[in-house]
Amino acid sequence: MGHIKLNQITKSFGDVEVIPPLDLTIENGEFAVFVGPSGCGKSTLLRLIAGLEDVSSGHIEIDGRDVTDVPPAKRGLAMVFQSYALYPHMSVRKNIAFPLHMAGMDQAEQQRRVERAASVLNLTDYLDRRPGQLSGGQRQRVAIGRAIVREPAAFLFDEPLSNLDAALRHGMRMEIGELHQSLSTTMIYVTHDQVEAMTMADKIVVLRAGVIEQVGSPLDLYREPRNLFVAGFIGSPTMNLIEGDEARKHGAHTIGIRPEHIVPGDPDGAPWSGTVGLSEHLGSDTFLHVHGTGLTESITVRADGEVPLRHGDRVGLTPNAERIHRFDQAGLRIA
Repeated sequence: MGHIKLNQITKSFGDVEVIPPLDLTIENGEFAVFVGPSGCGKSTLLRLIAGLEDVSSGHIEIDGRDVTDVPPAKRGLAMVFQSYALYPHMSVRKNIAFPLHMAGMDQAEQQRRVERAASVLNLTDYLDRRPGQLSGGQRQRVAIGRAIVREPAAFLFDEPLSNLDAALRHGMRMEIGELHQSLSTTMIYVTHDQVEAMTMADKIVVLRAGVIEQVGSPLDLYREPRNLFVAGFIGSPTMNLIEGDEARKHGAHTIGIRPEHIVPGDPDGAPWSGTVGLSEHLGSDTFLHVHGTGLTESITVRADGEVPLRHGDRVGLTPNAERIHRFDQAGLRIA
């Protein structure tokens, strides 16, 4: 199980309300990602679910049981933090088994759970090593293993990959995704990185100033962002946003077009044109930053990796008309 429901949850620190009344349901077995800029309330919301912060008002239910006033250890949840928090003098085996040892579980069951978690996380060959003998990615796996052995109703991850370099982050994203598939357990994952959110989530919860701006699958948010905030936050590179005469042609205050939905070509006869500024060559893709279009300061275009355009070249831009997003003066999506 692992059905989590938040009913009109609020959180205030003194006179400052950081989470206004909020409703959210996370279904059993879902991989939900809380994403948003720093200070948006995503970690606070996770800590409220975990019981590490007291709610100011409202109710939290786990599998139909009201746990609003239940202490963290009795909520049936397991949390993985940004810090590994491993005991350096203990072996990997003892680190993973530690919560079971503290709970007084018999040795045979401890061993069974530790060996199962080690097998799932490819740590079997490292059980007798100490944390200092492991890489950063392996230490994070040990921390996850310590959560797995508790067999929780749900896993809570608070930016667990922030301390890893880019290559390790990519590898651990894949491992956590595979772990979710193998365990079929509810997971809630907090990150400020929308790429992590898009690649890992079944459900994304976009937060701003403690308010849920949109909830949906990665493709839902990519295809139909509810407002300008979500449009500008989801997608890499971010959506181009254009106001003025060009937006009014489409019956909107603002229009948006993603870099991958603009085709570069001959400037003669193209709807838009400008001058290539910075070209970011990434192998399979090239990101062109085009200036002087008269639309906005810069238009970003995602082009083929071998596009023969360089700094100072004139280029025509043809947007895919079916992929233009329209927003009203309040910043809300126009259907």
